[in-house]
Amino acid sequence: MATKRKITQVKPGFGNNRSFSMRATRRTFQPNLQNKTIYVPELGRSVRVRVAVSELHTIDKIGLIEFMRRQGRTVQELL
Repeated sequence: MATKRKITQVKPGFGNNRSFSMRATRRTFQPNLQNKTIYVPELGRSVRVRVAVSELHTIDKIGLIEFMRRQGRTVQELL
């Protein structure tokens, strides 16, 4: 999963696993992505999105349309 997500632009992080002997092996930190159905009152319907949980808090606070506008996208891309 080396690509960015469609909505959130979240990418995996990279780092090391460290054993007791401090030997390092590479690993990835995957984003916490969830499928959610969000009701958009401006459209009068629900939209299904795959979004990171850290950004669900922002969507709950400002709304999906404003969230997409701040990222330079439109909600029509999700339909």
